[in-house]
Amino acid sequence: MRLSTLKSIYQCKCPRCHQGDMFLRGKLLTTKFSVMNKSCSHCGQSFEPEPGYYFGAMFISYAINTALFITAWVALSVVIPDYSLTLLLSVLAVTVLVFLPFMYRISRSIWIAIFVPYRGDEFPDSPDGAIQK
Repeated sequence: MRLSTLKSIYQCKCPRCHQGDMFLRGKLLTTKFSVMNKSCSHCGQSFEPEPGYYFGAMFISYAINTALFITAWVALSVVIPDYSLTLLLSVLAVTVLVFLPFMYRISRSIWIAIFVPYRGDEFPDSPDGAIQK
């Protein structure tokens, strides 16, 4: 996997051109964190290729959340060796709520990057931001 692909996944950019935003900018910490653009503003790639397309992103999110849970559990065990089950569940619940917007976006970005190959050389930068086809 190319370094630019990993960067585009992390930044939630279009997997085809690595230019356009998949999600609305500046909405990560609001209730609109899940609102996606319909298509890429640079190359026109649809971000919703078919109904139910992102169902598989749920499994990506599950894997990432499992790793996050284990990390939180180990961190809690190191900081407070004699913790209660209530404290553990509270820490895990807060962890999920804090990371929810980020996990939602990253899991969708990973899922679409698996199926849409990079074709950046076909879409050179245009000074006016027009869609190149």
